[in-house]
Amino acid sequence: MEKYFVHESSYVDEGAVIGEGTKIWHFSHIQKGARIGRNCSMGQNVNISSNVIIGDGVKLQNNVSVYEGVELEDYVFCGPSMVFTNDLTPRAKYPKGAAGYKKTRLKTGCTVGANATVVCGHTLGKWSMVAAGAVVTKDVKDYALVAGVPAVQIGWVCECGERLDETHKCPKCKKTYQETDNILTETENNK
Repeated sequence: MEKYFVHESSYVDEGAVIGEGTKIWHFSHIQKGARIGRNCSMGQNVNISSNVIIGDGVKLQNNVSVYEGVELEDYVFCGPSMVFTNDLTPRAKYPKGAAGYKKTRLKTGCTVGANATVVCGHTLGKWSMVAAGAVVTKDVKDYALVAGVPAVQIGWVCECGERLDETHKCPKCKKTYQETDNILTETENNK
């Protein structure tokens, strides 16, 4: 008996690996060679391409396609209809195949809002947050809040998701952070 759930309208290709407690909802496709961690949620109409690696606790909302070359670490959240790319200069007549794909990595706890686009070849830092509709064209720092087209940093966010003020103390969970040379790190008293 499988230890994960796949809706009857979805397809899981032979050779895909799916972790315990993961749920794959309506009209989704998990391709050969994909590896999905434990306790993930794949919404309606999700496509996971070959050789994609997805960590534990990841949530992909409806209409998200994760293309080859993209890696999602643990607890990444991808909002409805957000977009990944994997080729900077695609041509229908001149396909490059996997050798031409640029690597994209979303680190632990990263959130990408609805209808945002992540252009390939970049790393989104741990617990960073990309606003809905933003277009990411460069790396995003840990805990950074980015918005706009192209996305620019507009602040910092706590691990819990709250926006931080100039003191870098979370108004919700009370975690504190320290900014040094435009890099944010958790303070020792949080651990």
